[in-house]
Amino acid sequence: MQDDKNISEIKIEDQKIIDNKELNIWEALIPVFILMGMLAYNIFYADGAWLGDYSNQYILLLGGLVAAAVGLFNKVSVNRMVAEVIENWKSVFVPIMILFLVGALAGTWLVSGIIPAMVYYGLQVLSPEIFLPASVIIAAIISIATGSSWTTSATVGIALVGIGSALGIPSGMIAGAVISGAYFGDKMSPLSDTTNLAPAMAGTDLFTHIKYMAYTTVPTIIVTLIVFAVLSGTIDTTGSADVSNLLVSIDNTFTITPWLFLVPGAVIAMILLKTKPLIALGTGVLLAAVFAFIFQSDLLNILSDTKFSSILNAIWTDVQITTDNDKLTELFSSGGILGMLWTILLIICAMVFGGIMDAIGALAKITKALLSIATSVFGLFASTVVSCLGLNAIASDQYLALVIPGKMFKKAYEDKGLAPENLSRTLEDSGTVTSVLIPWNTCGAYQSGVLGVGVGEYFVYAIFNWLSPFTTLLFAAFRIKIKQLVKK
Repeated sequence: MQDDKNISEIKIEDQKIIDNKELNIWEALIPVFILMGMLAYNIFYADGAWLGDYSNQYILLLGGLVAAAVGLFNKVSVNRMVAEVIENWKSVFVPIMILFLVGALAGTWLVSGIIPAMVYYGLQVLSPEIFLPASVIIAAIISIATGSSWTTSATVGIALVGIGSALGIPSGMIAGAVISGAYFGDKMSPLSDTTNLAPAMAGTDLFTHIKYMAYTTVPTIIVTLIVFAVLSGTIDTTGSADVSNLLVSIDNTFTITPWLFLVPGAVIAMILLKTKPLIALGTGVLLAAVFAFIFQSDLLNILSDTKFSSILNAIWTDVQITTDNDKLTELFSSGGILGMLWTILLIICAMVFGGIMDAIGALAKITKALLSIATSVFGLFASTVVSCLGLNAIASDQYLALVIPGKMFKKAYEDKGLAPENLSRTLEDSGTVTSVLIPWNTCGAYQSGVLGVGVGEYFVYAIFNWLSPFTTLLFAAFRIKIKQLVKK
């Protein structure tokens, strides 16, 4: 008979950590090994199509079934596992709604001429020689102002990918630059949810946390900018004559006017005024539809039988606008809301696996095992980093990658005489920024879906994101800015 007497919960605000005394570390790792094995086979031997177009989704569900079997063996009830999965689904309801709206936004911003106008004017301002570092800076500024890497990618990120692609810059590089800047801003903004969550978990205040993060974050973003500046000088991009041809093609297809920028300007203004993202993005869709009727009347007549049906198609399904330039024809396409379905299903399936792993106590068990081998100060930092990276991959959620290690490692940092800002900084350096590097993590799925660039394409170029954990470990190894507790 199943019962939950072996289960205990540690509640932290809206988050909870589930411990299971019956479960051992090897049992906790069984679903992880099987999941990683299946994902590796799918990627390296089946070209991502082992189980069809939705292979990763099926694999996450299979991993969840394995985790459920381990849980049943260790006396965890089905009801508890289902309840935790439902809680996980609730936690991603708003992000999923945002993804739906981003799909609609991309379609309406395309047929209204907003994205083509961004590309048109951007081609004249952003030259290939400065494009990548400029993209990092632009994304960083917007992300600091909004506190959201997701919003940054859904607005200026989409535009920058379009402009850079028209210049002949590889999309993976552009996405890497956008994500690097966006996550720098997300980390350093007092408006960011993760920037508030990390110090809450570690036991320090927000502005002490931000100040202490600057020691590792600023050098990392400087290195990132240098690397992108060097990359910009080595890219074989199109010449000025080709850019002129692109401008003519855009002008022949769309009615290009600065008035179109009123729509993205309104969306960004609403976000800065703390309007809820769903309302801001929804307003962006409606305004773009109105602007499409006003400025792109002829184009709407070409795309479908009626102007209204052209707008609906842009919101819901595929739309591709044919120009006299093959590069632009490929660029000016959108999948609408249905184009986001693959990403949304990936998030839903990831939450199944992560929820069951949390319900059976596997996440807490794995983190405790890492903590038990942290005998030195550097070992403690390294264990925190590994724990955050592992939870981003296993739980598929950056919030759990902050909450669980934050709670589990807090006392260990105190016992070593380390100030709590050491822990909060390490949580962000290894938990927040690396979530986007995992394809099935909510952040990786979102960014790749919004920007239209696979995680495998931008992984190497998301320099700030994968360099941040190494920076924090370097500081720990050489005891640079490792603050000690003040003895009272």
